[in-house]
This record gives sequence, C-alpha cells and structure tokens, in this order.
Amino acid sequence: MTKAGTGITATATGTPAPPVRLPRRRGVELALIVLAVLLSVYGYCAVGLARNGTVPPGAAGYGAGLGVLALLAHLAVRLRAPYADPLLLPIAVLLNGLGLVLIYRLDLQTPGDRAALTQLVWSTLGVGLFTLVVAALRDHRVLQRYAYVCVAAALALLSLPILFPAVNGARIWIRIAGFSIQPGEFAKVLLAVFFAAYLAANQGALAYAGRRVWFVQLPTGRVLGPIVTIWLLSVGVLVLERDLGTSLLFFGLFVVMLYVATGRTGWIAVGLLLAASGAVAVGWLEPHVHSRVEDWLHPFASIEAGDGPNQLSQSLFAFAAGGVLGTGLGQGHSILIGFAAKSDFILATAGEELGLAGLSAIFLLYGLLVERGYRAGLAQRDPFGRLLAVGLASIVALQVFVIAGGVTGLIPLTGMAMPFLAQGGSSVVTNWAITALLIRISHSARRNYDGRAAV
Repeated sequence: MTKAGTGITATATGTPAPPVRLPRRRGVELALIVLAVLLSVYGYCAVGLARNGTVPPGAAGYGAGLGVLALLAHLAVRLRAPYADPLLLPIAVLLNGLGLVLIYRLDLQTPGDRAALTQLVWSTLGVGLFTLVVAALRDHRVLQRYAYVCVAAALALLSLPILFPAVNGARIWIRIAGFSIQPGEFAKVLLAVFFAAYLAANQGALAYAGRRVWFVQLPTGRVLGPIVTIWLLSVGVLVLERDLGTSLLFFGLFVVMLYVATGRTGWIAVGLLLAASGAVAVGWLEPHVHSRVEDWLHPFASIEAGDGPNQLSQSLFAFAAGGVLGTGLGQGHSILIGFAAKSDFILATAGEELGLAGLSAIFLLYGLLVERGYRAGLAQRDPFGRLLAVGLASIVALQVFVIAGGVTGLIPLTGMAMPFLAQGGSSVVTNWAITALLIRISHSARRNYDGRAAV
C-alpha cells in the first residue's frame, strides 16, 4: 500500500519500503554526448568549407580533443555520480563545442587576434574543474559549512579589479603579463553558496513576520540584515567598477533565492521595482551607462549623424540578415561589429549564420539546462541543496536574459559573456563548475527518489 500524500510504498507489516532508485541512464548520456561532439565537428567543417572550400586541416584534432574532454567528463559522472541527470552534461558539451566553432569562424577574419585555441585551453581547464568537483565532492551539503569562507572569498575577488586600470570603461578584469581573469565570474558561484547556506539555516526564522512595507511582510531585521548587508556590499563594489551587468545578475539572484526561501511572491514585485528604480538612477548619473542607454534608445543615431553604424545597430543588422534559416556558417558579416564580436556580441553571429531557427535551438538548450537545474532543486530533500540548485540555474537564466536582451535591443547593453558560447576563460570555467554542482545535486536527488516529484 501507499501512505497518503507521501508517495512512499509500505509493506504489509507497515514498514516503509526503501526509496525507489531511478534508472541511471548513463548510456543515454553517452549517446547524447557523441551527438553533441559530431554536431560540433560538423559545424567546424562547415565553416572551413564555406570560407576556404575545403575541410579545415585541424578538424580531426578538434573533434578528437573535444571528444576526449567530453569522455573524461562522462567517465567522472559515470563513476562518481551515476544517478545524475543525463541531459546536463551533453547540453554543456554542445554549447561549449558550438562556442568554439563560432570563435574559430570569427578568427578566420581576424588573423591577428586568434582566440579559438585559447578558448579550447580554458575549456580544458573547465572540464578539469568539472571532473574534480564531481569526483571529490561526495556530498554537496559539505559546502554549507563554508558559507562565510565563500562570502569572504567572493568579496575579495570582487574588490581586486579596483586596483587595476579600467578596460572599455569597466574595472572587471585583472591583467598581468598578458593574462587576464574576471574574478566576478567565480564570485557569483561563491555568493550563491553563501545565500543558499544562510537562507537554509534561517528558513524557519524567515517565516516570522517583521514590519510590513507596502504589501510585503518583511522578516525580522535580525535575520534579514546580514544577507542584505552582504548583497549591498557586493553590488556596491560592482557599481564602483562600473560592472552593471553583474550587479544586475547579483540582484536578480538575491531576489529569486529569497523568494524561494520564503515563498512570498511580493519579493518578485519589490525586486522588479527596485531594479527598475536603480537602473534609471544609474543610467542618468553614470556617464558610461548613460551612453549605453542612449545607444539603446537611439540605435541608428550614429548612422543618421554620418558616423556609421555602432555595435548595437550592426548587431541588429546581423539578426535581420540571418532571417529564418540563416546565411550559413562562415557566410555572415557579423565581424563588422568590431572588438566585442567574439564576446558580448557572439550571439549576433549565431543569429546571422544560423538564423531564427538556430537561435531558437540555442535558447531551447539554455532553457533545458535551467529547467533541469530547477528540477534537481525541487526534487532535493534538504533546503540547502534546493536553494543552491535554484540559485545556480538562475545564474545561467539571468545571464542569458541580460546578454540576449542587450544584443537584440530589448534592454541596454551590459558587458557579460554568454554562458559557454562567448570568448572568456573565466566564464567558461565557471559555467563548467556550475554544471558540476548541478550534476552532484541531481545525483543526490535521483539516487534516493521517493516519488515526491518527477525527475
């Protein structure tokens, strides 16, 4: 028989039966990984055929390198997290492989600035970190013990770029001897761990009502104060560095996790109101941000003034040229965007050469990655794992929205990297770490599945 409301089967003697263990599905994961690698190699060959009329000489090496990395990651999951979600790793491999193809395609038109090989090295480091996390982190709940260590490290990482000169109007990089790192990429994962640990530890206290502000019943200041202070410090540092994209991401992460912890929908409304107010204020007071707002409001003003198209207008032209099916890999003109074509605007290359159909497929991959992260969180028994999975998946969702919205003219531009696709070593390593943590959490949820939620 089944106990009402639990989904747990009991024996005739009344003793609960052991939890149902779901199929491991590692064979499905391996088949999807092979498909992801083949699609990436096909894209690499299509670029070479379109640009030079021949298959690139490094196609076999590219396919072998990506295949070996994917196989190592798969073996780590098979051996250390056999019940993990079978879709997370193939999606990461396909997005990373497609990113390498797009960067290689743009490299062909910038001989003096080749980035594909460097990106492959960073991808290798990312897969290495993924393997280390999956193999060494036996239980994600261990991270809860190091909440304050994580927040201290996050604040330190966020503060370091202040000591270095600004690049393109923002202080978000550390550059030493030609080597650059973006510490904010690592800080977002550490802050997600801290928010999850603190909110999970104080979830009961958050239910007690404090003051009522408008239509939102706030928790007591003693409980909410520390986490709000940490959030204000992190966002304040980012404002000083003019990294408004990451500050918006941190704000969204804070609101989403607070909503999940309290279950109060009023936090969403308050978050949207505060975000809009802050964006308006910063947009008027900060010259660097104000110029981006002006470009967003009047994307074709530079053309009308006789100065030629700016980056945003070139991006819009690229999307328009792609149409529904695209011009084909290697046959677009998105390189006209300029210096950020491989980073902030790499989505414009995908939109032009793969068209609306290819762009929709990419967004569906991101949506599926986020959905599987949320599903792993909902299936978790412990509050920390649930909040951490939701927080990590929300990082990807918010980042995709901010970047895609910027390059398509939906919202003002912000300097962030599209997860897995864009050039950026810190970004690709961080996204592999996020995938590894979601793998561990989904393994824990599916290993002792008790019928409470479909996974």
